[in-house]
Amino acid sequence: MMRRLALLPLLMTLAAPLQAQEDVGPGTGAMLRGLDKINAETQDLELATGESGRIGSLTVTLGACRYPLDNPAGDAFAFLTIRDERAEDPARPIFEGWMMASSPALNALDHFRYDIWVLSCVLPAGAELPQDAPVEAPELPPQDPDQPVD
Repeated sequence: MMRRLALLPLLMTLAAPLQAQEDVGPGTGAMLRGLDKINAETQDLELATGESGRIGSLTVTLGACRYPLDNPAGDAFAFLTIRDERAEDPARPIFEGWMMASSPALNALDHFRYDIWVLSCVLPAGAELPQDAPVEAPELPPQDPDQPVD
């Protein structure tokens, strides 16, 4: 009986991370954004799971996209494989891993010309956004290009 009581704190410690995990669902695709740092141009790219697309000289393949079930408009994370056709070995990925929409710098593509980040997952048919979820970003007031930025 004493041994079982002694194991109780250990079991509670191991179970705590399981409770902290969020329930997620698989998206049918992902919306990505690429930035050409030389030309200052952005490009949005919608990919289905398993599909590849191009941003400049980069080929981006989406392996999977996941989103929180209780807030589909919230944090998305996607497994991406990125290859550069201009690299010495174009078949070798320059990035392979998970990117998070809320923290793109946590596991970022390190490329001299392009930045790529996840915007959201494409939701499966029948998935609904919560009533209070923002659908679009708010409109920003126009900025005078001659005024300094604070």
